[in-house]
Amino acid sequence: MRVAGARSLASAAAAGDEFSKHAALLRRLDLDSENKGVFNGTWSGSGELVYSINPATNNVIAGTRVGTPADLQKTIDLIEKVKPMWRETPAPRRGEIVRQMRVALNDKIQDLGQLVSLEMGKILPEGVGEVQEYIDVCDYALGLSRMIGGGVFPSERPGHFMMEQWNPLGTVGVISAFNFPVAVYGWNSAIGLVCGNAMIWKGAPTTNLSSVAVTKILQRVLEENNLPGALCSLVAGGADVGEAISQSPKIDLVSFTGSTPVGRQVGKTVQERFGRVLLELGGNNAIIVMPDADLDVAVRAVLFAAVGTAGQRCTTTRRLILHDSIYDEFVGKLTKAYEQVRIGDPLQEGTLCGPLHTKAAVAQYKQGLEKVVQQGGKILYGGKVLDRPGNFVVPTITQIDSSAAVVQHEIFVPVRLTLGFQTIEEAIAINNSVKQGLSSSLFTSRLDNLFKWTGPNGSDCGIVNCNIPTNGAEIGGAFGGEKETGGGRESGSDSWKQYMRRQTCTVNYSGALPLAQGIKFE
Repeated sequence: MRVAGARSLASAAAAGDEFSKHAALLRRLDLDSENKGVFNGTWSGSGELVYSINPATNNVIAGTRVGTPADLQKTIDLIEKVKPMWRETPAPRRGEIVRQMRVALNDKIQDLGQLVSLEMGKILPEGVGEVQEYIDVCDYALGLSRMIGGGVFPSERPGHFMMEQWNPLGTVGVISAFNFPVAVYGWNSAIGLVCGNAMIWKGAPTTNLSSVAVTKILQRVLEENNLPGALCSLVAGGADVGEAISQSPKIDLVSFTGSTPVGRQVGKTVQERFGRVLLELGGNNAIIVMPDADLDVAVRAVLFAAVGTAGQRCTTTRRLILHDSIYDEFVGKLTKAYEQVRIGDPLQEGTLCGPLHTKAAVAQYKQGLEKVVQQGGKILYGGKVLDRPGNFVVPTITQIDSSAAVVQHEIFVPVRLTLGFQTIEEAIAINNSVKQGLSSSLFTSRLDNLFKWTGPNGSDCGIVNCNIPTNGAEIGGAFGGEKETGGGRESGSDSWKQYMRRQTCTVNYSGALPLAQGIKFE
């Protein structure tokens, strides 16, 4: 994922028409033309006024008065006062609060989904689907609140009881990216809260409105239960706030979603103070299509995986690896599918590809294609920036050799690199040859291919699919990747353990003092 920089304008005058057009939606979410971006029980903000821009028009929607490192420190001080109470709250009660948050989010799912589409640029079904993902994680967290458990182990010493116990870490800091301005915080918040932690969030500077809207929904639930708002704190801001979160010894776990270079620095900073870090970084994901695959299913999967969210998901398919015997046929089918993709306003029904999030992303699109051509590749379809308001480009299919340098780098736009292979071993080697390791998928009908793909010499990614896209992960499994993707795991499975501290407890009730390993010390 990539985190875009903040966009500050000299005047809010340009916001008039865009705000007026969407005023009813924004006000249903308790948003105004100017909003405060710091919440810790009360709303404030002493930083600059940062404007959210509609990427479909490049007009200003509304502004947010963001926070500063000083605002962050004040918020941390308030969290320190309330987190002992939250730790002592029974986990099932914490789960009940998250259940109420789930209900409140569901009540606003359509409005919040529209806001995500408006501010980020993904199509409306994906915007609503993102909010649904947060809701689903709340359901998961509610069940987890009655299932968090350690273990009981046999002690070698008579009259001794040995168990494993899990307790809250304390405070979880979440630094999320523009492309999932609601869901990524949702993964962390729902599970972090039921695990007994207070949350502090810095969303992407370009999606501040989504951060504020979500926090206001959670605020109401906390207030209705007489709980301090600081449990779900927000400090919108820029890199200075993010750096302060990474540096603060009071923040026990930092969950960062963004680019690999920034994530590497966050990891070093947090590790230097021996804090915990959860990194979700670059993808460079691949789909492999075998000659025995159902090609029609594979084409549909590649289309969604490559074009969904205008190619701006961390799990977007970047590399398409086709068996030589089906290469031309598959590219022909895929090209026809691309030709049917409707590009336009993400809020309009029927649109399949909205705009890129920023003008900088359009520049990345152009630069990526230039590198493909310079390194011997060909543009098979697309390759154009649309001459219209907004950041619209044509999703692109390219052909290039797997040895080209550009293959090693994730181009965070809808540009597909198409590669060939002859054996499954060669295809797996191509899949594993990049520095990133998030998501991968193999299309095949043969069980031997499937088990080779998922086995010890198969894909080295954190997500290893078969006959489904690289994107669109369910919340029940752990989400995350290996290598330069960062190694973090969020959402399902046992990801909750990252939000708690493990304790091994041995209790002596024997009245004597036998030592382990039979040691005598008398």
